[in-house]
Amino acid sequence: MAQTFCNPSENTVTPETRFWNRRSILKALGLGLISTLPIPKPLFSVQNGFPSNKNSDFSETFNGLTEEKLVTNYNNFYEFTTDKKEVAEIVEDWKNPPQTLEVAGRVHRPRTFGSEELADLFGLEQRIYRFRCVEAWSMVVPWDGFPLRKLLDQVQPLGNAKFVKFTSFLDPEAAPGQRMGHYPWPYVEGLRLDEAMNDLTLMVGGVYGKPLPKQNGSPWRLIVPWKYGFKSIKSIVRIELTDKMPASLWMSAGPSEYGFYANVNPEVDHPRWSQKRERPLGNWFDKVDTLMFNGYSDQVGHLYQGMDLNSFY
Repeated sequence: MAQTFCNPSENTVTPETRFWNRRSILKALGLGLISTLPIPKPLFSVQNGFPSNKNSDFSETFNGLTEEKLVTNYNNFYEFTTDKKEVAEIVEDWKNPPQTLEVAGRVHRPRTFGSEELADLFGLEQRIYRFRCVEAWSMVVPWDGFPLRKLLDQVQPLGNAKFVKFTSFLDPEAAPGQRMGHYPWPYVEGLRLDEAMNDLTLMVGGVYGKPLPKQNGSPWRLIVPWKYGFKSIKSIVRIELTDKMPASLWMSAGPSEYGFYANVNPEVDHPRWSQKRERPLGNWFDKVDTLMFNGYSDQVGHLYQGMDLNSFY
């Protein structure tokens, strides 16, 4: 397994002020007129801790930062809609994003935290991470958050805790997608405890140095940069430590297509498309090679030594 971690020069960062207007491209392709969306103002988001401190160990970029307007206007949030370009508008009607986070299960000190309390307790730092969607598009994003291990250390996992289960909100009155019977809501994801304790795994409350917009998963979401994006659950309300592997929403909805690990792996294709290459968001006509573990092999490759990654996908 190749041990790769790319750290190109920071001078390749795309200036945030240059907005790539994907809607003009859609128009040129004959896909209709859509007005350019502004960067939405986040509501019910974490406000404390900004500006966050930039972590110099994660200050490099791959081929430049993805522009902010793309990161906040092209989102998967099936609780509201399957249309990535409409999420930001639809989610504005959501008046009650979660304001507390319960941490329970096999821990010595179960506790419920307020959203702002987490930022006060653990502080925020900014890290630039690659993000790779299972749909074969990608982006490079400056997230503001703290390592999940800090939160887990606070609640003190028991010796028989092996996995971490994450649960998102359930509010079908506000979230039209949850009124449909296509998926087993609420959204659930899981990690092995050692994956959750890895320094790369972040609890995120901001992006681009600002509070996290609702469509990006406010007030708190997970970011696991070496796994496909669906593992990075949004709008978390509960974290449970358990001795059993949790069944995620996608494992339940499509067990032949989605496994528990979901590590970025160019050698293991999705049943319906290749994972060898990806399209950077904002540059749809140029593909780049996908890196093993999304380029984070040095940091996480040891977690999977001896495992058949074709079987444990």
